[in-house]
Amino acid sequence: MREASRAGLISYVPSFYDFANVCQSLSQTQSRLQMAEEVGTFLASLNIDEAEIAARFMVGRAVEQGEEKRLQISGRAVWKIAAEMTDSADQGEDIFTAAEDFGEAIEMTLKLRAADPEPTLTIRELNQKFAEIAAIEGRHARNRKLDALRELFARASAFEGKYIAKILIGEMRHGVSEGLMLEAIARMSARPVTEVRRIHMLEADLGRVVRIIRSPAGAEKPAAGESSPTSPAAKPLKPMLAFPVADIAEAFATLGSELSFEHKLDGARVQIHHAGDGDVRIFSRRLNEITESIPDVVEVVSRIGARHAILDGEVIGVDASGRPAAFQDLMRRFGRTRDVEKARAEQPLRLFVFDVLALDGALTIDRPWADRISMLEELQSSAGLEIVERIIKPNLAAAEKFYADAVVAGYEGVMAKSLASAYTPGARGRGWLKIKHTRTLDLVIVAAEWGYGRRHGWLSNYHLAARDRNGGFAMLGKTFKGLSDEQFRAMTERLLALKTEESHGVVTVRPEVVVEVAYNDIQRSPNYDAGMALRFARIVRIRDDKSPEQADSIDTVTADYERQKILPSARKV
Repeated sequence: MREASRAGLISYVPSFYDFANVCQSLSQTQSRLQMAEEVGTFLASLNIDEAEIAARFMVGRAVEQGEEKRLQISGRAVWKIAAEMTDSADQGEDIFTAAEDFGEAIEMTLKLRAADPEPTLTIRELNQKFAEIAAIEGRHARNRKLDALRELFARASAFEGKYIAKILIGEMRHGVSEGLMLEAIARMSARPVTEVRRIHMLEADLGRVVRIIRSPAGAEKPAAGESSPTSPAAKPLKPMLAFPVADIAEAFATLGSELSFEHKLDGARVQIHHAGDGDVRIFSRRLNEITESIPDVVEVVSRIGARHAILDGEVIGVDASGRPAAFQDLMRRFGRTRDVEKARAEQPLRLFVFDVLALDGALTIDRPWADRISMLEELQSSAGLEIVERIIKPNLAAAEKFYADAVVAGYEGVMAKSLASAYTPGARGRGWLKIKHTRTLDLVIVAAEWGYGRRHGWLSNYHLAARDRNGGFAMLGKTFKGLSDEQFRAMTERLLALKTEESHGVVTVRPEVVVEVAYNDIQRSPNYDAGMALRFARIVRIRDDKSPEQADSIDTVTADYERQKILPSARKV
C-alpha cells in the first residue's frame, strides 16, 4: 500500500496482507536461523510504530501484554461471526475436520462469501481496531465488541481473516516463540541478543522492546551499570520463576551451602509498585492491574510512606480465625471491581513480601539475594511489612527440619535461593529452586472430552500439555479427577467459550486454562506428543493466576522424569 508523505512523496506502507504473507512463509520454514532472519528483515522494513505492533501480532498478542483481559474475544465468538456471515454454521464440523488449524478454518469459511474483499487493512489500522474493541465497557459491552469484530471481518479478505483469527486466539502456529522473536529483534537492530533479552526482562511486552531499541534514546548501547532503559516503576516486570527439585539434598547439591530456605505459600503472586507520592499499583502474576480489587493490600503497602519501591510478594486469603482460605476463594477477589468492600469483609487478605525489585528509585534486581534480604528486613522494621519466614545458611539437617515443619504447618513446601543470585524477570533460573510436598506440574488444557454417566453433559476428561520448545504445547496425559461437580460445570462453560473445533466427542480449545496437576510419576509413552505420560494425574487446583506462557515446559517434565529414583519403565509389573 502507498500513501502520500508530508513532503508530497509516495512512500510504501506495509499492509496487514504483507504481514500475513510473512506469517504464511514462516509456517513453511523449518530453520530457526532462517525464521529469525526473515522476521528481523520484515521488522526492519517497518517504521517504529508498525514494528512495535507487528512484533506483538507475530507472537499472537492482539494488545499490549497485561491488557488481554480487556479484549474478551473467544475463539467461539470468532467462529460464530464467520459462520453467520456465510450462513455455514451447519458445515462447521466438516470445515474444522478439513482445516489444519483454527485460522485456516476461518479462512475456509470466509471464502464461502459471494466475493472476497480486496485486502486494504494496514497493520496500524488493525491495531487501532483491536484497541477500540478492548476499550468497549459498560452496558451491552459484549454485544458491542462483537459488532465491532463483525465489521472488521466483513472488511477483511479471507486470507487476512485467517491471521486476524490467529492473533485473536493467540495461536499463530508458525513457530515464532518469544525467544525467537528476541533473536529477530536483535537481527533487526544489529544488537547483541543478550542486550535484547535484558531489555525484555525489564519490559515484558515485545512491542515495547522494539520501540526502546528503535527509538533515538535506545539507539546507543546502555552505559555500563545501567539497570533499565526506562523508569524502574513504569511497567510491571515479569515475575522470576523457580526450578523444581526433588528434595533438600538436591537443593544443596545445586546451589551449594550459601543459600536460604523460606516457606512456599499457597497464595497468589503480586507485584507492588509504590511511588514516593503514595500512589500504589498492584499487578497479578499475569501483569494485569488489580489495585482496585484489593484495597486492604494497598493500605498495608502504604505504610512504606515516601519511599519508592517495587516488591514481589504473595497474598493469601484468611478466615475469621486467621487460617488460610482456599485458593479458589482467594482468586475471586482478584479483578473484582463491584462490591469490593463486601468481598473484603467476606474474604480478608494477608500480604507477605519476599523480594525487593527496586528501592528508593533504583532497580535492585542485579544485587545479590543476600543484599535484598537485608532490604526486606529493613522494610519489615520500618514499615511493618510481613515477610516470608526463612532461614539463612542452614546445614542439611536444619534445612530438612525446616522443610518438614513447613509441611506440617500446611505450607506447600519451601523455596531455596542462592545468596548470590540476582532476580531475573521472566526466567526460570537455577538460582531459585522449589521443593514441594507433592509432585505437581502447571499444565495447559488443550482439549476435553464429553463425559458420560454422572459426568454426562460436562467436558470432563481434560487433555493436559506442557510448553514445547517451539512455542506450542505437547500433550502428556488426560485426567477427569480432582474437580467438584460445580467446577466441572464452570469448566465446561469456560472451555466451550475457548472452543476452536470439535470432532468425535473431543472439543479442542484455545490453550489458555492452566491447572496444577499432581501425579505419582512419569513414564515414557509413544501415545503422546511429549513422548512421556503422567501416571495417576489429578487436578489440584485451577491456576487462574498463571498464563499459558508460565506453565511448565517439556524440559521441566524431562528433568523430573530423569530425577525419579526408579524410572517407571524399570518397575516390575
